[in-house]
Amino acid sequence: MQNVTPAAMAAFGLELVAAACFAFAAAPVTRAVQRWPRMFRVSLPAIFVTPYLLVSLSEHIFRWSWFFLYAGLPVVIAWLLLRAAAEDPDQHGNWRDALILLLVGLAVDLRWFESAWPIGLRALNELFLVDTGLYGFMAIRQLSGTGFDFRLRWSDWKIGFRELILFAPIVIVLGIALGFVHPHRNLPGIGPAVLRWILIFLFTALPEELFFRAWVQNLLERRVGRRTALMIASVIFGLSHFNKRSLHFNWPYVILATIAGIFYGRAWREQRRVPASTITHATVDWMWSLWF
Repeated sequence: MQNVTPAAMAAFGLELVAAACFAFAAAPVTRAVQRWPRMFRVSLPAIFVTPYLLVSLSEHIFRWSWFFLYAGLPVVIAWLLLRAAAEDPDQHGNWRDALILLLVGLAVDLRWFESAWPIGLRALNELFLVDTGLYGFMAIRQLSGTGFDFRLRWSDWKIGFRELILFAPIVIVLGIALGFVHPHRNLPGIGPAVLRWILIFLFTALPEELFFRAWVQNLLERRVGRRTALMIASVIFGLSHFNKRSLHFNWPYVILATIAGIFYGRAWREQRRVPASTITHATVDWMWSLWF
């Protein structure tokens, strides 16, 4: 990885710790946040600007515009979700939820904020959005049914690999037919292969499953039901890949990603657990990177 400096490692550490607090102790963290004064609850996530400060100052690329965005956006999201919680206590879904998800999704998909970071460290931007969303939706909105709990269970692995086995033949056959999948031989050692799976799990599959399943599909189910929510979330997931690996609209990738989203969504909704769908997602991407 490029630009791996002590400041960058400290920034990654801070962002991972924030996410881990919700992944392993969401209930006590949420209870603690709810005891704080309202103004403090809303303003606290401004501290998520710290990783940007660490990296930008050490790399001499600090800009006030980015500082105010990274300090202010989490506060605005927290305030909006505080209002959503007050106006929609039954959690049927509020326009503020949709607005935040739209903005966060576009920010990632269109790479709005990535120029703030050095090449090789742009994953810090996605982790910033993950932390901001987790704090807003879990600690402030207290959105139920997300399944963002990484105290892994045997059922997470069983469901995750079951959906992988069901999906793999479809994606291989259809991918080859569309000219999108190109089998090749790539056999790294066990250590590098395991490390690659872990990195894909943490930095690709987990943020996407949190967004598309725990937030988007979860909220859609409250409005349109389980089956329709699964299909809509899968189509949105597919469309989010339109500009990946291509300078033009990558329709084969959109088709395959939409089908993948159905299986990832099935994995999540069976027990409403993000780890299950993340296991399926990470393993699909890992197999693709090794052999396709």
